[in-house]
Amino acid sequence: MTDIFFDTGNHSEHQKFLKGMELLYFAYRDFISWPDDVLQTYGFGRAHHRVLHFVGRNPGLKVAELLKLLNITKQSLSRVLSTLVEKHYIRQDIGEQDRRQRLLYLTDQGQDLLNQITEHQKEHMLRAFEHAGDHSVEGFWRVLSALLAEETRDEILAQINKDMGR
Repeated sequence: MTDIFFDTGNHSEHQKFLKGMELLYFAYRDFISWPDDVLQTYGFGRAHHRVLHFVGRNPGLKVAELLKLLNITKQSLSRVLSTLVEKHYIRQDIGEQDRRQRLLYLTDQGQDLLNQITEHQKEHMLRAFEHAGDHSVEGFWRVLSALLAEETRDEILAQINKDMGR
């Protein structure tokens, strides 16, 4: 790639939009293709991946909190979560203070699957970060953060930073 590709001064606002949108689309397509292939062998899809990811990042996550994080309906989550529980990738414990709560944890099998589907993504992203350099990585994070809905941005950023020493 030549430097001119990244020279924003040579692009109109519309060209910046188109280039950004298309790069985001193709990068996401390529970033998610490996997990899609692995998940398909288990009869799972991207919704299963998202649930495994957020439960793995937040052991003891309440179902209500997962619904809020994913911004989906109970019905949508129920189908995916039921499958993961039935197949022993996630376990649900009853809350100690409130027995109506269902607290979610990855089983060892669930953690193994999550590791398997994210291993390639981690290598892919870290290789891209190394190629781009720290300044560009910070800029990438700033752009992605700015794309978040304003009304939930602070909450999402706090969630992402929660065990990053922040």
